Amino acid sequence: MVEDLVVAAVAAGSAAVVYVAAAARVVKQYERGVVLRLGRLRSEIRQPGFTLIVPGVDRLRKVNMQIVTMPVPAQEGITRDNVTVRVDAVVYFKVVDPAEAVIQVEDYRFAVSQMAQTSLRSIIGKSDLDDLLSNREKLNQGLELMLDSPAVGWGVHIDRVEIKDVSLPETMKRSMSRQAEAERERRARVINADAELLASKKLAEAAQTMSHQPSALQLRLLQTIVAVAAEKNSTLVLPFPVELLRFLERAGHPEGPQTPGPAADRAAAPPPVEEVPLEGASSPVEELPLGGTSPPVEELPLDRALPPLGELPLDGMVPPKEEPPPDEEPGAADTGRT
Repeated sequence: MVEDLVVAAVAAGSAAVVYVAAAARVVKQYERGVVLRLGRLRSEIRQPGFTLIVPGVDRLRKVNMQIVTMPVPAQEGITRDNVTVRVDAVVYFKVVDPAEAVIQVEDYRFAVSQMAQTSLRSIIGKSDLDDLLSNREKLNQGLELMLDSPAVGWGVHIDRVEIKDVSLPETMKRSMSRQAEAERERRARVINADAELLASKKLAEAAQTMSHQPSALQLRLLQTIVAVAAEKNSTLVLPFPVELLRFLERAGHPEGPQTPGPAADRAAAPPPVEEVPLEGASSPVEELPLGGTSPPVEELPLDRALPPLGELPLDGMVPPKEEPPPDEEPGAADTGRT
């Protein structure tokens, strides 16, 4: 009898051990357990630690609650300004409702990945190239909103979305480099022009200051000579400014120092040369009448006119010979001459 009890106890203990081994589950700290009993969801979410289920009746699914980092494959698209680019991104998300993540979607990881690729293509088509390159923060926020809206019904929260890289064609890279080079050259020219303007103003102020003290120009010249002579040069070029000549000319006048400036320069200028009439010059020519024509020629008297020439026939030919009168005979005329 005792032996039977011992055998029964051992059998019961063995069955209990087998049951516990089949029903025991361990949920890790970063996981939550969702129990499906005969296909129906149990409202109780199993917390981390040791838990038991009914073997053969319950099915436990563990859901990871950690933040998942999912890379989005590079997507090729055309921007709003018709530039072909390839953009890849990364999505950070986590599960906030384990029951919804198990019931509402078959595979929430695959669903988030496909939705991220579709949203990334949509963002590329709605954005300009400059926005993709320089205004990524705004695009990241827009992409996060596009992913977070449907993911809320899946029990998934999109933590953040980051665009990693934007690949451009080689022709576009060269065009952008030329544009940047031209922009920098324009800035350099503007800065150089501003520097020239400022230097000209300062030089004008320095010239005005030196004009009040002419000796300052000589001192400046001596400083320049010292600076040139400090180097190892065998040839020394000494400039001789015109202002120094004016200073020496004013210093040589006995009248005393004159006030420098434009008025003094005009006073130092040589007097104008007086016009002296040339000796032996001819007397001025008599003025012609206002009409600008020569005086009329005096008419000659008729008696001083040339004798009239013989009148020529109108046709300019030699006059014909005179014919004898008709009453005289030719023979008589010849007899008379004989």
